Amino acid sequence: MALDLSSLQGTADRYATKSPQEILGLALTEYSPSVGIAFSGAEDVVLIDMAVKLAVPFTVFCLDTGRLHPDTYQFIEKVRTHYGIVVDTVAPQADAVQRLVREKGLFSFYQDGHSECCGIRKVEPLTRALAPLGAWVTGQRKDQSPGTRAHVPVVQLDRTFSTPERPLVKFNPLSQWTSKQVWDYIETYDVPFNALHTRGFVSIGCEPCTRATTPNQHERAGRWWWEEATKKECGLHVGENTHDR
Repeated sequence: MALDLSSLQGTADRYATKSPQEILGLALTEYSPSVGIAFSGAEDVVLIDMAVKLAVPFTVFCLDTGRLHPDTYQFIEKVRTHYGIVVDTVAPQADAVQRLVREKGLFSFYQDGHSECCGIRKVEPLTRALAPLGAWVTGQRKDQSPGTRAHVPVVQLDRTFSTPERPLVKFNPLSQWTSKQVWDYIETYDVPFNALHTRGFVSIGCEPCTRATTPNQHERAGRWWWEEATKKECGLHVGENTHDR
């Protein structure tokens, strides 16, 4: 089964007020087993926890950029063993990484911006991870990033990673949730989380591009802090979250 793409906006409207479990249930019912949960942070493990309880086959993948925090690797393993699931780690193409480092060094993003590095270490691997899928599930929330995620729908056609031969649908079941709701769920159901969260990290990416934030800062302030707030996306969701209603 698969959703009718011509009425996808109507589906998004109908499900906009439904619970994350109902939205996730729709994704699994319509696309299992060709549906993957993109795993990197606290929101994603909430979705994994919900999906495990729904007991419908799904896959989980994460992007191993080669620059993750040591705590993040421990977190990935903790999630794998806690739920008894396979977590497919997708690495960047070695030759592309070697070429970038040889030509620009290990920290070119501080001068050139993060787009080139993220394109090699995140976007290209994600393209490969999504290729066999009919749908994927993300932990995006509307309040996560100023200017880039304010209009995230609960379900949409992924215009960035779809191909004419294989349209890809993206589900964002936590679109309407706040950070507090995410952490309330984690505490209530004893969901694993990255130990970095206990040390002031809120939004966690690669080690050179992530730092702890203070209580009065936005949660994405610790990501690519040398760039302006409107550019704080790595390329995985850019182009998908404009308000085109």
